[in-house]
Amino acid sequence: MLDPNQTPDANDSWNSPTEWLRGEGEANDVVLSSRARLARNIAGCPFVPRASRVDRVRSLDAARAAIMAGPLAPQMLWLNLHEAKILDRQILVERHLISKQLSKGRAGQGTGATEDPRGVAVSADERLSIMVNEEDHLRIQSIRSGLALAAAYREVDEADDAMERSLRLAFSPRFGYLTACPTNVGTGLRMSVMLHLPGLRLTGDIERVKRAAADMNLAVRGFYGEGSEAVGDLYQISNQTTLGRTEAAIIASLETEILPRVIEYERLSRRELTSRRRLGLEDQVWRAFGVLSSARLLTTEEAMQCLSLLRLGVLTGVIGPELCDVSRVHQMMLLVHPAHLQRALGVSLDQEQRRAARAGLVRGRLASRT
Repeated sequence: MLDPNQTPDANDSWNSPTEWLRGEGEANDVVLSSRARLARNIAGCPFVPRASRVDRVRSLDAARAAIMAGPLAPQMLWLNLHEAKILDRQILVERHLISKQLSKGRAGQGTGATEDPRGVAVSADERLSIMVNEEDHLRIQSIRSGLALAAAYREVDEADDAMERSLRLAFSPRFGYLTACPTNVGTGLRMSVMLHLPGLRLTGDIERVKRAAADMNLAVRGFYGEGSEAVGDLYQISNQTTLGRTEAAIIASLETEILPRVIEYERLSRRELTSRRRLGLEDQVWRAFGVLSSARLLTTEEAMQCLSLLRLGVLTGVIGPELCDVSRVHQMMLLVHPAHLQRALGVSLDQEQRRAARAGLVRGRLASRT
């Protein structure tokens, strides 16, 4: 976890495996990670979209006290995001510990007193993070590698209970927990998984999966969630509504009914590609390997798309372990993003410089074989 009290040279935790790319857990060939997130608001404080700066300072102080002076304190690190460097915020976004919305705030660019008061608490293992003053006063989330929605929910539920010992939350006996967005009212629980679906894209079946998910009232979003595009064949699937459904029902419908089918569809697509379309699969994978091994300029999107095909090639046996393995692909998937790339090189780069540096970093990682 990035520690704002340490210098970049003294702190290399940004280079450690992040939970969404750890490559462990059930069905990790398709499911990169599972996330549970609870939306909560502090009773007596105006909701964030209608809150003044004074209101936001008050909710920030109350949340920080509940986290850092309560049962969760021993495992948590606190960061005032309105005082943090933009690069440090972006690293947290790329590690999926905070949202883009929380990173930017309402004021947008810069740091200092003019920015919205907001913060985040993150556990040392980066599984648990609590965002303060995003769309709601509190967004409590847990990320677990692989298909592990039940485990992720248990962690946020325990964190929620710990915070309620010192905070009174906005709750209605009729509607449940009250939130800024009506779709989160009730349990306030949003469950999601990060899926790698290159097989379905290559066989032309990805749109059918999206339509089926919409018919089941599920949201299919891109790499960074709402409002983002799919990058590197990575998709997030989550429940859309929480009102009138219990936590157990939400988890059961996803983990035991819906996701096993999506996982099997992706695996069937991969088997079809390796058996009936082997030459086409090999061509796609080796072209991607060639680009990554030789390119002098790479955008984030191009690098991620090639790494997606490389991961597929490793998992289907097209690429042997002597050339690359999944853990190396995952490491590169993290380091090609702008903030991690600049932290890895220890310099600030503009967009054009990042394209060259990204290509050089990937070539070096593939050539090292270690």
